[in-house]
Amino acid sequence: MSGKSDRPRLELRRFGSELLRDQRLNKGTAFSIRERQALGLHGLLPPVVSTPEMQENRILQNFTRQPTDLDRYIQLMDVQDRNEKLFYRVLCNNLDQMMPIVYTPTVGLACEKYGLIFRRPRGLFITIQDKGHIADMLASWPERNVKAIVVTDGERILGLGDLGSFGMGIPVGKLALYTAIAGVPPSQCLPIVLDVGTNNQSLLKDDFYIGLKKPRDRSDNYDEFIDEFMQAVVSTYGQDCLIQFEDFGNHNAFRFLEKYRNKYCTFNDDIQGTASVAVAGIMASLRITQTELKDNKFVFQGAGEASLGIASLLVMAMVEQGVSLEEARSKMWLVDSRGLVCKDRASGGINHEKAAFAHQHEHIKNLADVINKIKPTAIIGAAAVAGAFTEDIIKSMASFNKRPIIFALSNPTSKAECTAEQAYKLTNGKCVFASGSPFPSYTLQDGSMLHPGQGNNSYIFPGVALSVILFKIHHVSDKIFLVAAKALADLVTKDNLKEGRVYPPLKDVREVSVKIAVRVAEHAYATKAASLYPEPEDKETFVRSNMYSYEYESFEPQFYDWPSNL
Repeated sequence: MSGKSDRPRLELRRFGSELLRDQRLNKGTAFSIRERQALGLHGLLPPVVSTPEMQENRILQNFTRQPTDLDRYIQLMDVQDRNEKLFYRVLCNNLDQMMPIVYTPTVGLACEKYGLIFRRPRGLFITIQDKGHIADMLASWPERNVKAIVVTDGERILGLGDLGSFGMGIPVGKLALYTAIAGVPPSQCLPIVLDVGTNNQSLLKDDFYIGLKKPRDRSDNYDEFIDEFMQAVVSTYGQDCLIQFEDFGNHNAFRFLEKYRNKYCTFNDDIQGTASVAVAGIMASLRITQTELKDNKFVFQGAGEASLGIASLLVMAMVEQGVSLEEARSKMWLVDSRGLVCKDRASGGINHEKAAFAHQHEHIKNLADVINKIKPTAIIGAAAVAGAFTEDIIKSMASFNKRPIIFALSNPTSKAECTAEQAYKLTNGKCVFASGSPFPSYTLQDGSMLHPGQGNNSYIFPGVALSVILFKIHHVSDKIFLVAAKALADLVTKDNLKEGRVYPPLKDVREVSVKIAVRVAEHAYATKAASLYPEPEDKETFVRSNMYSYEYESFEPQFYDWPSNL
């Protein structure tokens, strides 16, 4: 039979075959018999009809058979490329297993090997050679309702340095967590690399490097390029599109945060997100040490984005509790590559951001000597100097503190200042420990087990982003990150603390995001920062009702609104 009467049926079957190639709609073997018959998929799939649970189990079986974490990363990215709903089902239901693969620490290795494992583009690669045409490039992205962008220029990827366009793994991974942890629909998320070259000589010689093979542009042209990008985002997606800066070099990160924070809906996760999760861990730690925040003294191994962000947010928290700004800053001591950051330091290297924490003190070059002289209650590592917290340093902390706080926050694991085992063993289990990457539990001599907390930014940035997007918060203040830190600290239970945890178990992070989103929304309405009106009366119900679901859509005629031309 042929002619006009066949056309709708042929179009419907063509539409059906396209579903198998569309990762947003593809269900694989979960298409029902009726759907297969209606869509012309009968015979294109094996005869078995799988439940989503069976598909998830198949993925997990293959996942455990992979020989390395990088192979597991590649497998998960392949799933994301062909069946988005199944990818997020696996992620959401198995966060403990999946987080170290799609995020730290494995994402760092994935970035280093990005040229070898590259399969298909996930996001936009905008080069400095595209200056003058950025809005056109954004317009080429197929999704129009973009609400969140994570952008990097690849200069400081985790603790691995300048990886240029290989840094795309970071925006891709961060936005996967936007969806898995906070329920932001993937169609609203856009990962972007701004490729301005790289100074990594090994990449410039790498046949598989996918970025511009030219030195990193540090001229005024770079600033003009970033300005154009920010303006193009607003003109394309609107003023309330969230722009999260990720892994820019220290100098540019601070500059851009100050330059854009009051003009655009933006934040820097390395500065503000890291600060928020660290401060939350400190606040929870105080319930173990039985001390007040103002009674603590902090030494930071590092004086870059993370350390300065944490120190600044701790100061804000102290000031909020009635401590003077000057006294609060006096509790913060920074150690950079030249030693203690102090006034009149002969070796210099103290920029505007560091200067706020440069105290009148003799210059000390060695971290161990700084700690023995200052005698802090807490040491925080965030400079990606592997092994910086030596045996002597850890033992010293235990010698003058009943419960020393030791946060080894650098990522990936290879850059950690110390391991959980070293911290617990050398302090006889006295320390309160947290790390940036996951470490296994540690059993003390008395048989009790301690579970190290992972100070993972994923506790903070997805929930904050969800609130910003849903409640139309146009400017993301530092106070919002302090509100998020308090909300996270409040979610740490007494049982968590007994186990040594200063964060909720990672498997609960989706629920954590909901609670943070609600607390941020309450603050935003109280300070007139939210622009969604009328104000939702039950904010938690509103948040939950707008979160992405990984349940499959039905294409059976009674459930699906078929295109009118079919």
